[in-house]
Amino acid sequence: MGFWNMLLSLIRTIRINDVIDMAIMAFLLYKILYFLSRTGSGRALRGLLLIIVAMLIARKLDLYMFNYVFGKGLELGVLILLIVFQPEVRAMLEKVGAVTRFIPGSERSKEMGGCIEEVVKACDPLSKTKTGALIVFERDNDLNEEIQTGVLIDVETRSILLQHIFDKNTVLHDGAVIIRSERIYAARCRLPSSKRLDLPQRYGMRHRAALGMSEHSDAAVVIVSEQTGEISFALNGEIYSDITLSELESRLDQCLMRSQDAESGEEGLRAMLKNRVAALRKKLAPVKEDENEDHQEDRQ
Repeated sequence: MGFWNMLLSLIRTIRINDVIDMAIMAFLLYKILYFLSRTGSGRALRGLLLIIVAMLIARKLDLYMFNYVFGKGLELGVLILLIVFQPEVRAMLEKVGAVTRFIPGSERSKEMGGCIEEVVKACDPLSKTKTGALIVFERDNDLNEEIQTGVLIDVETRSILLQHIFDKNTVLHDGAVIIRSERIYAARCRLPSSKRLDLPQRYGMRHRAALGMSEHSDAAVVIVSEQTGEISFALNGEIYSDITLSELESRLDQCLMRSQDAESGEEGLRAMLKNRVAALRKKLAPVKEDENEDHQEDRQ
């Protein structure tokens, strides 16, 4: 009974803030470990954990030389971690420090729907002719760094234009097309390549570049394989291979139009509030005029 009484008394001392604190820390720890396990730095992380365990054992056994050498090494631990995990740290900071652009929702939703339709329409002949393609949809994360590596175009998104860009006989076919604000903004752009070691060998440089782009940002990436003609889709560090045109359109709608709907909702709420305020002003205007007339009569 003593154990259960102690456990109950311990539970009673736990506050709601403590539960929230532990939940946040557990979630962050899980996300960090999950993120590192899907990159090439997972092995380095496991090696570091083994060293820490070895140091704890050495301290327990009072191994003077071992503790001295590794203790001095750990003084530079933070710097070593930053060097080893530099790509991962940068990717995480880029996602956290995303710069959001505001564009009115109602008009943009229509334009985005037409843009998605043109991209899906272009993927059909590109897939049939096994013409390699890499199309990036910029979302909230700014892709200026990748855009600067390519050629600025800034034209309306059209199926025939995408087919021409990725034609092997054109100078722009090598690299990625970046779509910004529903327009083909740049072509022949270089993307960061994924360093994951668990990818199938059938994935070429396009798939690795698409996956790397989705790891470093929230961009949505469409890939057409030059070897097989298969259509793939990358988002949030995941890649979906050999999908149909209808599935591609559905995935693009889901990830691109959802944010549009949220923005449209905000615009709709603002418009409703403006209309209500305008209606109240109209109702109050005659009352004010009548009051002014009464004051004028009293003065006379």
